[in-house]
Amino acid sequence: MTEPSGCPVSHTDYRHDGPMLSHYAMASAEREAAPFHRNDSTNHPFWMVTRYEHVLEAIQMPEYFSNSVSNALSPDRKVRFMPNNLDGEEHLRLRRVLNRWFSPAAVRGLDALARQRARDLVEEVAPLGGTDLVEGFALRYPTEMFLATIGMPVEDGPKFLEWVGALFANLYKGPEAEAAVASILDYFDGAIEDRRRGPRDPETDFLSRMLHPEHGPRWLSKEDLKTVCLSLVTAGLDTTRSGLGYVFAHLAEHPDDRRTLVEQPDLVPKAIEEFMRLYSLILQEGRLVLKDVDFHGLPMKAGDIVWLGIASANRDPRKFECPDEFRLDRPNTGHHLGFGAGVHRCLGMHLARHEIEVVVREWHRRIPEYALAPGTALVERGHQLSLRSLPLVWPA
Repeated sequence: MTEPSGCPVSHTDYRHDGPMLSHYAMASAEREAAPFHRNDSTNHPFWMVTRYEHVLEAIQMPEYFSNSVSNALSPDRKVRFMPNNLDGEEHLRLRRVLNRWFSPAAVRGLDALARQRARDLVEEVAPLGGTDLVEGFALRYPTEMFLATIGMPVEDGPKFLEWVGALFANLYKGPEAEAAVASILDYFDGAIEDRRRGPRDPETDFLSRMLHPEHGPRWLSKEDLKTVCLSLVTAGLDTTRSGLGYVFAHLAEHPDDRRTLVEQPDLVPKAIEEFMRLYSLILQEGRLVLKDVDFHGLPMKAGDIVWLGIASANRDPRKFECPDEFRLDRPNTGHHLGFGAGVHRCLGMHLARHEIEVVVREWHRRIPEYALAPGTALVERGHQLSLRSLPLVWPA
């Protein structure tokens, strides 16, 4: 079936759970069938851009494609995330304020804490001989590191584990997700008032700096600041858990790759980039068409919704040789779009990379041999990819 424009119609619904890697496989199949599709699986049909060259080009066309919609599968979210859903100068001025907290230098400043906390958490599970990495370690670690990054008490981690779990279990919808959003906003409301009564050091405390008259953006209201905090939570914690889940699932099922990293830890940074390409944390990025455009023969109209296929682009054989294979010697791994590209490139990419690298190094120092628990059938969450669970076992 094709649209009047000649574009094939896709009925594939990416919102449902499936076996591990099934969503990558569906996206790759559609990429090879055609560079563009019209997807009618939701009540808001959208255009699909599937190949690397076109995805990269569209990401770099903000004058036509707006981030006011950042997810083609759920464009009608009630929360307007910041800076995620901002465009133009409004986006850039907020990014300039936020960049210092997620810059390479800021991440390096957390290195000692990041390594010590990873060691502590690994030591907790090592004597057990097994754990569900996705349900525990892989969310607990980035949650604590996020709180440390913005100067909030690491001891509040359990609260965020509960709230983030509810958010992503229901993908922002339903009473549990709405209650979690309300709880997160209320948490930061209290933290903001606390900083107003007793400011901390603006060099190390995020909220104190955002409220400081010489440093903070005066144009940001209290409600905006709470939304920024909510956005940072939702953007950073689940995606890092997702990345750790796929990395450790791969290494559990590919012992040769695991032993290579155990024996040659200097290869870990290269491996992380290849993992980010092969197991994209983001299946797709959404965009809203701002004005009519003919995109390589595809007539998009203002108001249309677009799917930019990050995962399908990262496995495009036109760009990456043998793209479904994990290759440490791949010469162009760094060209992947796992963190997006252009002005909306992921704010937290340096922190996410560092966290995953630290965990891979510290875990394998203590637990170099492990496998999937017998009888495990790994299930992949739809919509925003993550493994539902990852039970690992090892000699205690």
